Amino acid sequence: MKRLLIILSLAAIVAIPFAVRPKRPEAGRAADTLVVVTPNNEAIRHEFGIGFESWYQRTTGRSIAIDWRVLGGTSEIARYLEGEYVASFRNYWTGGLGRPWSLAVEQGFQRDPLSGEASPQEAEAREAFLHSDVGCGIDVFFGGGTYDFDRQALAGRLVPSGVVSRHPDWFNDGVIALEFDGEPYRDPQARWLGSVISAYGIIYNRDALRRLGIGREPSRWSDLADPRLFGQVALCDPTKSGSIATAFENVIQQEIHRQLRDLEAARKDSGAPGSRPDDGALEARAVREGWMAGLRLLQEIGANARYFTDASQKPPIDVADGDCAAGMCIDFYGNQQQEALRRRGDWGRVGFVSPPGGTAYSVDPVAILRGARNRAAAEAFMDYALSMEGQKLWAFKPGAPGGPVEFALRRLPIRRDFYAHDEWKALRSDPEAAPYAQADPLVYRAEWTDPLFREMAFIIRVMCQDTHDELADAWRAILRAKGPAREEALAELQDLSLVSYDRARGEISAALGSKDQVDEVRLASRLAAEFRARYARAEKLAEGK
Repeated sequence: MKRLLIILSLAAIVAIPFAVRPKRPEAGRAADTLVVVTPNNEAIRHEFGIGFESWYQRTTGRSIAIDWRVLGGTSEIARYLEGEYVASFRNYWTGGLGRPWSLAVEQGFQRDPLSGEASPQEAEAREAFLHSDVGCGIDVFFGGGTYDFDRQALAGRLVPSGVVSRHPDWFNDGVIALEFDGEPYRDPQARWLGSVISAYGIIYNRDALRRLGIGREPSRWSDLADPRLFGQVALCDPTKSGSIATAFENVIQQEIHRQLRDLEAARKDSGAPGSRPDDGALEARAVREGWMAGLRLLQEIGANARYFTDASQKPPIDVADGDCAAGMCIDFYGNQQQEALRRRGDWGRVGFVSPPGGTAYSVDPVAILRGARNRAAAEAFMDYALSMEGQKLWAFKPGAPGGPVEFALRRLPIRRDFYAHDEWKALRSDPEAAPYAQADPLVYRAEWTDPLFREMAFIIRVMCQDTHDELADAWRAILRAKGPAREEALAELQDLSLVSYDRARGEISAALGSKDQVDEVRLASRLAAEFRARYARAEKLAEGK
């Protein structure tokens, strides 16, 4: 009997949170359904589900249920969407149009129009797709990075939502600008629109840092290369996580800016006439040298890594638990780990910092997918996400009027006019957050690294992840070495001529853009072998062999 009472008590405790949650319509019982694919976490899905369903009921008089599709990160979502659209268009091409299927048709209908001249068959397939209503069974793509949404837009899978024409007063520099500090905040053709701002930074465990003898909390990207953090840094595979790839890109962008400032200062101090500041020669040199400096810093950070995970939510969790001392993550993952500890009464164990001048403020977009079956509901979701009511969910405290019900999302609304309401500061989880008023922002220069975003992620994966055992062994030996042996070994380790800026633009870009995917595999294998050999030589030099 006593055991039964204990079991019933535990069951009641587990059931209470579900019992007190607001009742929401089930997909089968709601008048309307919206299918949304997202990499966003459960807290965001929960709060936006409640908020949108309530707003939709008030504005339309109809009930709606969101059918959330959670497939993993943006890379997994992109692969899924491509597969679904290929299957759907093939059915339309062969069944609806009665045309024979071919490799040229498959490649042509989703072909990037900027990738060069298309064959007649490719052009015909592309034209047919763009004038079709071929779909993938999903209505809205919500969350992720602009790189992934740009790729979906270029493939023709995203369509304008009409929100710009419905609410023209929202789209200006005072509310939602076209770009900010070099970062695009919406697609020029309105195929995607930013809904929330993201920054990147370092999450760290104060207890773990003290255990390692590190008295100063990290504040710069270079702090993650501290030798005392060997085996203690949590990182994510940049080819699987768009957010972490963007964080790595920010590191490189900051190094390019630093190189450009140094070169300009040196030319000014020398008094040499040189070339005009606007002729681009100095900038081109800074881009190449900053690219290499950024990769070298990322190599040192990668050498300190405990692991490279596929899941971008894992590093902040492991840092909070003390399994790692520090890691790189998007701001809201860091903030939400702090929030989770706060709810348990543990206020000070975890910190998060966005390095000054080291992170751009980019956006997580939202878009309607081609062939959306629930088009009206999808347009309503776009309106809600960008309305002030939807924006409050990102930043207000749970229980605040207009705020989330259960979870503090602790993210930065994209609407600039949101931050003009001083009376809302008491309602916000982070009242001092002001992304549009940063003293030292990183001005993102897309022309520097955006065309090589995929190449950059590939290089970092091969250089740091695929060869991590050899890299860590060499780094350990270098940290132990002294004098000339250490300098010689470090120079060998950081000879990154294999992945220079020009090589990234040349052979690496060609292999990654090849129609034959085997070319990418071959290149990865060859580069990994060369890096392993280089790391082995660096280890021997450090050991005096």
